[in-house]
Amino acid sequence: MSIPLLEYPFTTQNQRVEGYEVPNEDTPTIYRLNADTTDADIDSIVWAGYRQIFSEHLILSSYRQKALESQLRNRAISVRDFIRGLGKSEVFRTQVAELNSNYRLVDIILKRFLGRAAYNKDEEIAWSIVIATKGVHGFIDALLDSDEYQQNFGDNIVPFQRRRYQDRPFNLVNPRYDGYWRDRQTLIFLGGRSFYSARTTGYATTADIRRAVPANFFAMAGKIITGERNYQRTIDSVRSQVRTLDIPDTSRTTSKEVVTVKPVAVALPYRYIPGNPLN
Repeated sequence: MSIPLLEYPFTTQNQRVEGYEVPNEDTPTIYRLNADTTDADIDSIVWAGYRQIFSEHLILSSYRQKALESQLRNRAISVRDFIRGLGKSEVFRTQVAELNSNYRLVDIILKRFLGRAAYNKDEEIAWSIVIATKGVHGFIDALLDSDEYQQNFGDNIVPFQRRRYQDRPFNLVNPRYDGYWRDRQTLIFLGGRSFYSARTTGYATTADIRRAVPANFFAMAGKIITGERNYQRTIDSVRSQVRTLDIPDTSRTTSKEVVTVKPVAVALPYRYIPGNPLN
């Protein structure tokens, strides 16, 4: 018996508020499969589906799902079924699902399949329980069969980021795995050894040491403790130095002889202006 989806409060996000923006380059392009769609349009729909579900980081020719593409071109499946197939593919499982925790997987799948971020931590916990009980495929089915997906995308529209405002697109800010997975894989490769042990054991190669440096750099940098400065002690030290500081006399010695300046008659130009008496 699976656990029902827990209730979580909604929060006000951009996609839940009616917008009045003037269409610009940030306005998403809607890829829709119609009855009179040409082959070029279908190519665009397929490309948009890969970009949305696999993200920019997994668009490779070796990751193409040719069976799904063929069924979509022959109208054997809808766009929603094509998106479902991409989410349940071996590529998505090995390159995305298995590399993340349930919480981060919820955030990624919500952004790629529903075009929005998670409302809050409560929603991430609720859907992570679904992943734990029904698996990733059950989670994807629940999203694609939900009223929210049907109301926004239906059967023939490729999901897109709804009402992106100022922030960068989801596909550029949510790579397929987080930093902790990279650090974990590095430690597994090194057999749990740190940079210090890899350097001092004597049997590690140069390549092993170089791989250990990035994983342990931040941990090493965090252990560096800078000297603490006592503000009051510094002020008292400065005051003590000022009190005992001898200021040298840099004043100049002046002569007692008084110098007088005699007036000298100077012919200024205005003296020659007509009407002015000459002195």
